[in-house]
Amino acid sequence: MSPYEQPSTVLADLARAYGIATEYWDWRGEHVVVSAATIRSVLAAFDVDARDDAAAAQALHDAGLRPWRRMLPPFTLLREGQGGQLAVHVPHGKPLSVWIEMEDWGGRFTLQQIDKWVEPRNVDGQLTGEATFELPGDLPLGWHTVYAEIPGQHEAGVPPRTGTLCVVPDVLPLPPAVASRGARGVTAQLYQIRSHSSWGMGDFSDLADTAVWAGHDLRSDFVLINPVHASSPVPPVEPSPYLPTSRRFTETAYIRVEDIPEFAYAAPQVRARIEELAAAARALNEADVIDRDAVVSCKREALRLIFESPRSVRRQREFEHFCQSRGPALLDFATWCALQASRAGQQGPLPDELSGPMAPEVQQFRRTHPDEVGFEMWLQWIADGQLDEVQRACKGIGMSIGVMKDLAVGVHPDGADAWALGDVLARGVTVGAPPDPYSQRGQDWSQPPWRPDRLEEAGYQPFRDTLTAALRSSGGVRIDHIIGLFRLWWVPEGREAIDGTYVRLDHEALIGILVLEAQRAGAVVVGEDLGTVEPWVRDYLAERGILGTSILWFEQEHGGLRQPERYRRLCLASVTTHDLPPTAGYLLGEHVSVRERLGLFTRPAAQEWHDFEQERGRALARLQERGLLSSPDGKAWTNEVVRARTEQIVEGLHRFLSWSPSLLVAIGVPDLIGDRRGINQPGTSDEYPNWRFPLAGPEGQPVFLEDLVTSRRAVRLARCVERGRPRRVR
Repeated sequence: MSPYEQPSTVLADLARAYGIATEYWDWRGEHVVVSAATIRSVLAAFDVDARDDAAAAQALHDAGLRPWRRMLPPFTLLREGQGGQLAVHVPHGKPLSVWIEMEDWGGRFTLQQIDKWVEPRNVDGQLTGEATFELPGDLPLGWHTVYAEIPGQHEAGVPPRTGTLCVVPDVLPLPPAVASRGARGVTAQLYQIRSHSSWGMGDFSDLADTAVWAGHDLRSDFVLINPVHASSPVPPVEPSPYLPTSRRFTETAYIRVEDIPEFAYAAPQVRARIEELAAAARALNEADVIDRDAVVSCKREALRLIFESPRSVRRQREFEHFCQSRGPALLDFATWCALQASRAGQQGPLPDELSGPMAPEVQQFRRTHPDEVGFEMWLQWIADGQLDEVQRACKGIGMSIGVMKDLAVGVHPDGADAWALGDVLARGVTVGAPPDPYSQRGQDWSQPPWRPDRLEEAGYQPFRDTLTAALRSSGGVRIDHIIGLFRLWWVPEGREAIDGTYVRLDHEALIGILVLEAQRAGAVVVGEDLGTVEPWVRDYLAERGILGTSILWFEQEHGGLRQPERYRRLCLASVTTHDLPPTAGYLLGEHVSVRERLGLFTRPAAQEWHDFEQERGRALARLQERGLLSSPDGKAWTNEVVRARTEQIVEGLHRFLSWSPSLLVAIGVPDLIGDRRGINQPGTSDEYPNWRFPLAGPEGQPVFLEDLVTSRRAVRLARCVERGRPRRVR
């Protein structure tokens, strides 16, 4: 069968029943019909047999019966102040009792049935009816439990059926300080910011120093950092912070060993060995590329020595309380880490006999290796405690937001979350992105996506846990690729990214849960809404109080840079992003040269250079028009001229940005020091040292935290985004 065969009518109907797109418009504005082969592969990830039209027709029939086979829907969402209806399915003619138990006070609220006739259906040989109950509009915010039972069944030993009812705010309110005057901040890749005390990469102590410096000297309100989700506990370590092993736990390589209280009281021989390890790790600071494997090896040995040192009664009780409060999820994660450590860094998934937390061999491992599992739990306690200290330091100097974390799109296919969450994640497909101007063959991020039907059956608890972790010890969260809460690009295993298709999720549920959890945390939410976005999505996010993202280079209108006064108010605006080079590098075409060198173009390189030079020329003309840049004395804006005036141009671009109404404005730390190297080249893996570069100056010289915090250049650039008087738009 040809992989480009168009889907039949029944296959297309079945695809739509599962939220699978059968057609879409690409970045060039061209209409694309998804192949039947792609649709069948994606349906297989839902465990749906669609090998031919007869199988597809049966699967479509079963999909229609799915809600009728449940007494209660597994998940129901209401917006605050808005009532609703609840459909309950029982054998036709049976009486029914339905009630809600509230989250906070445990009170019971009995639901009233509505006089609404729905024709009964034959479901698997049983005539089944649908009873409708009214959900009142004055239910409190929170996670409540719905119960339903047929009278008399409880006495017969049949427990009531349950479902989750989540009541969410209509709009996420902004913190008053942010709403009234906006906020300025810096964006940072934490591992890049090394001090002379770092063990080969930046850590939470370096983050605290960076944040306090930014808050005090640069008058910043926030520091937006890369995801600090957990990676592999032992080498080899995945360098990308956007491909973690778990989004529910913290990266322990960011621990500052010397800041752990027990270090000061450790035995002399223990301290001596740790000092040896520290010296070896600090020698890594001289390298031009970060060696995470070496960092993790040194730190784990040092941390194990401290773990085995005595703790005070108070500290031990705090550790025990932490473990209890994080519950079974922490135990599962720690067990996975200990299992990985016991395999001496072997790559790939755990063997079949260790395929999940409930496997007998896994339970046996826990019983026989309590210290190894306990060590991994202790690491999480230390990491979370140090990150919490950073946020306290930020708030202590008056930053209105403080730390803003980044939430990655997904997790490693062989990681802890994929292992622990089981079939809530889809198999046989990965998440990616369709082709766009910067990745013209599309992207495959090698992450298993949420499986929408199983996520709903789980009452969205895994998603809630992920958000809770991201909002802990922070004043805000950036949702990477927030469009993935509406639809995700699924790539079938063994196919190219360009051969994928979109799969829709229940955005009302996902965004509602995000708004609820963020309101409870008092946090700002920024959605990275770049790339191919349906027009209505940005309006929907703004209506819910979620800020969007504006990158200066992507804000184009009428053949040039969009006037700053026409930027969105509810957004985080910056000149560049981590998927582009720092501004100094972008101005010199670093992103073009890298892609040319790696053969990533689908059209002639000369055309790409021509288009870039035209784009740059229009941007510089806009700065000249607004009085932010003088002409190059009759010369063209060649690379030589731009190189000589880079710092002036970078300052002009940021001052231009400051005239926007955007509530949040950010500067990348690499821009503060004139770094030029791109931290990530989308669409590549080992071809480019993604996520491995430490901070460097304009000529590639290493820049340490001690240099950053004394930089006059950084202070000058930060002053450029102070809100100035906007000039009249011409």
